[in-house]
Amino acid sequence: MREYKLILKGTLPGLNDYLRAERSFTRRGKEGHSCGNDMKQECQMLICNAVHNQMKHTNIQNPVYVNCTYYEPNKRRDPDNISGVAHKFILDSLVKCKVLKNDGWDNIKGFSDKFFIDRQNPRIEVILKEEGG
Repeated sequence: MREYKLILKGTLPGLNDYLRAERSFTRRGKEGHSCGNDMKQECQMLICNAVHNQMKHTNIQNPVYVNCTYYEPNKRRDPDNISGVAHKFILDSLVKCKVLKNDGWDNIKGFSDKFFIDRQNPRIEVILKEEGG
């Protein structure tokens, strides 16, 4: 089983932050514009930069297991709040960067999450374990 590692410095917004942003709108044109979409696009840009720097031209063809280890600066956020949006933002970014072909049933075999405190170096470590690779 081949493994690929991605380290994201800092933290991503939690589920509560994203839901709050999704309920907020700014005026753009004739219709309101979702702040949640802005949040997602901003996070994807940061994640894609890390992907380009660390994974170069990685293109995984086989299904993967996604193992995320979250190092938070404190225990203020619940684990489900931390990982709830992180999976979505990270996988969408990996697809956007063409590391993964897709993030559907045929490409993602499962997830595992671990949570720790690191006040000096908050980060997310993502390990992709390629099945049959």
